[in-house]
Amino acid sequence: MNSVEIDSDLVQRTIDFHGHWCPGLAIGIRAAELALKEIGKASDEEIVAVVETDMCGVDAIQYLTGCTLGKGNLIHKDYGKNAFTFYRRRDNKAVRLVTRREIFAKGGPLLTELNRKVQEGGLTSEEEQKWKEIRDDIAKRIMEADLSEIFELKTPSHPMPKKARMVSSLLCESCGEGVMETRTRRLGGKTYCIPCFDALEKRF
Repeated sequence: MNSVEIDSDLVQRTIDFHGHWCPGLAIGIRAAELALKEIGKASDEEIVAVVETDMCGVDAIQYLTGCTLGKGNLIHKDYGKNAFTFYRRRDNKAVRLVTRREIFAKGGPLLTELNRKVQEGGLTSEEEQKWKEIRDDIAKRIMEADLSEIFELKTPSHPMPKKARMVSSLLCESCGEGVMETRTRRLGGKTYCIPCFDALEKRF
């Protein structure tokens, strides 16, 4: 396996990149750590990451592994799962990491309740202090736990994604804006971008 160390300086740079410290970012850092050990770092498109959530940890995976949306080797699947799959093209090695729920067990239910209150109208000063304490405690536990305590390793059920490819740009016949050919929709013999197509569908 590859030798990798994510030291405190690199953790801080990851926090700076993301903007704040939280349990989700900690999950992403540890997922990246495991991916770097098992698969390696992406210098270009050699490594592909497929993430099944848009949570904070995806920023850590992007920053630490070198997989990015712009290169086409960071792919988001909107499944709402704390699960991350990494592929290595040269030898087809792949691993799927699924976050164990147990890592959130202590303090998790109360944090869920406080998160709901944050969304609905805010916390009292006492609740906000408790919220911060629980988040810090969970994040600390994630950073100190053995990787096997955080993730279940599985064999991916899906094949390695194809390499990103250059495609032609077409004009949407409604808004006149350019759109990738692979993202166009056809209706009544005309070409539309997805937003215009969706708007037309709602009218019928």
